[in-house]
Amino acid sequence: MIQALRNAFRLPDLRRKIMITFLILVIYRLASHVPVPNIQTELLAEVFAKNPLLSMMDMVSGGAMSSFSVMAMGVGPYITATIVMQLLQPIIPALEELAKEGEAGRNKINQYTYFLAIPLCALQAFALGMQMQSQGVMTDFGLSGTALLPTLTTIITMTAGTMFAIWLGELITEQGMGQGLSIIILGGIVARIPQRVGAMVATDLRGLVAFLLITAITVLVIVVVQEGQRRIPVQYGKRVLAMRGSRLRIAGGQSTHIPLRVNSSGMIPLIFAQSIMMFPGLIASYFLSSGIPWVQTTATTVYNMFNAQSTVYWVMYFFMVVGFTYFYTDVIFQQQDLAENLKRQGGFIPGIRPGKRTENYLNGVLRRITLVGAVFLATVAILPWLVKGVTETSMMLITSSGLLIVVGVVLDTLRQLEAQLLMRHYEGFIK
Repeated sequence: MIQALRNAFRLPDLRRKIMITFLILVIYRLASHVPVPNIQTELLAEVFAKNPLLSMMDMVSGGAMSSFSVMAMGVGPYITATIVMQLLQPIIPALEELAKEGEAGRNKINQYTYFLAIPLCALQAFALGMQMQSQGVMTDFGLSGTALLPTLTTIITMTAGTMFAIWLGELITEQGMGQGLSIIILGGIVARIPQRVGAMVATDLRGLVAFLLITAITVLVIVVVQEGQRRIPVQYGKRVLAMRGSRLRIAGGQSTHIPLRVNSSGMIPLIFAQSIMMFPGLIASYFLSSGIPWVQTTATTVYNMFNAQSTVYWVMYFFMVVGFTYFYTDVIFQQQDLAENLKRQGGFIPGIRPGKRTENYLNGVLRRITLVGAVFLATVAILPWLVKGVTETSMMLITSSGLLIVVGVVLDTLRQLEAQLLMRHYEGFIK
């Protein structure tokens, strides 16, 4: 791997891509330290410690939310808009037709995604501002007369920061190395590791060794599962294309395979499940001080049940991740319509009739292997709870969701570098 890195830096175009990527990451990290006005920074740490959902959003923002900077939302609204557009494609026929039109259709859907991201940015900025106002972190925020102008300024500034982050990510994709938005999130996650290591060294050195071991084992398992796939053999029939004299020109007849991944949904189910799990507790928190006894009792019960300190919370979280993994995998698989595409191209699975039977066969195989991916994702999701039972603390070097992002992004980036090196007859990273 070291030799491959040297080869990458010897090539001027690859060196330029890598340097551009690092430069853009530096720009993003600098911008993420520009705070929003009227913020009581000394109260931020306490608020984030009490709210796991904010911690998840802080991870997606690349650490910018913990300082509530102009980049506080990061690329989160764009990711949300992308997921919404994917879920709407099977529901809205016009979007489904666009998705089948190739590059032009995908560009149009991307344009709609950008348009959807802007109002999502504004809504999320307003919601975050109101939450910070209720916690005493932000002043002069709301829809009242004197606070209206500062509120609009904050919303516009944070929306502009998110769109700037998206633009930086697109620059990395076009001129740098790797998938831009993922690289930005990766940079934020990795940048916080030294701080966590320092905190563990100061408090519990033996715990640090345990966490390093747990992290290494978790990364190994993530790599194995993320790269795991079931290869479905596919045979293409021979076709007569032309006749030359008495000779027939025949094409086709080759064999290939369809790779069905064990975990084809990434970390999207984690985001869905955690967002829903945080919602009842957030609503209940507004009624904890209610003057009506039964309302206060109900709110206290719901708040305690959906609190990250509760065992019930982690059990429900586990099963919700499993459910959302199946749901999201099924939605994405239906959009691909593999059975119909195989039929159009003259391909078939040996022993399986084309059409409906092929579709049923592929669905059955996908659901069986998705069970492994779903249980894996759910186990990674509750890893802080499992670790707490062993080490008496849930603080990790990298969160379980962060580990999924780091491993996935690093593998994808190494593949891109490997492809570039192999094109120039160099040995790649991945054997």
